[in-house]
Amino acid sequence: MRAAFDELDEEGGESAFLMALRHVVEAQGGMALVAERAKVSRESRYRALSPKGNPTLRTMTAVIKATGVNFHDLTHQAPAS
Repeated sequence: MRAAFDELDEEGGESAFLMALRHVVEAQGGMALVAERAKVSRESRYRALSPKGNPTLRTMTAVIKATGVNFHDLTHQAPAS
């Protein structure tokens, strides 16, 4: 998901990020479980993460947090080893 976030500004980046987030959601128990954790209706979440979705920042924040991913992890580079 980090790679998709890094490429968000490139052409097709938004769709790639939503696809990566959908994969994370599925790995975390599926759409219904994550929607419940995020306190977002399942229908709204499906619509937001669809290939042509246009989620609000509130929905994206709730879904990302519900998957256990921290925004800090997406926005900061890992320390060099």
